[in-house]
Amino acid sequence: MHLVIDGYGADASKLQDPELVRQFLDQFPDAIGMTKITQPSVILYHGPQPQDWGVSGFVIIAESHISVHTFPGRCFIQVDIFSCKEFATGEALGRVEQFFGLQVVNTWLLERGLEHYSPEQARRALEVDRQHLAREVRS
Repeated sequence: MHLVIDGYGADASKLQDPELVRQFLDQFPDAIGMTKITQPSVILYHGPQPQDWGVSGFVIIAESHISVHTFPGRCFIQVDIFSCKEFATGEALGRVEQFFGLQVVNTWLLERGLEHYSPEQARRALEVDRQHLAREVRS
């Protein structure tokens, strides 16, 4: 699963604080039932345009990764939660909204690789794909 969050109207003081973003990435995986396997990596970035600055960070979790990109001058944040296992997306979104003080959010949920949850499911999915392809070739 990949939960993509664009957050608007965020608290700009939170978005410009690298330590706060680091704390979020340090605590968030455990809060949503994920397993953090690295310490968060966070950097403060200043781009060529005055409004193109912010804090970017990520943390690798056993299930995949979580990333954050903030734009304090725009009160905007992007958060990606990518996991090879299902998780409570509504709860995760609520925690992000509350932590960063989001007023409006756009979200997308992408389900990726779900046919490969187990070796048996992967074999069955591959066989179905082969049968489907064979039918298309014969047609």
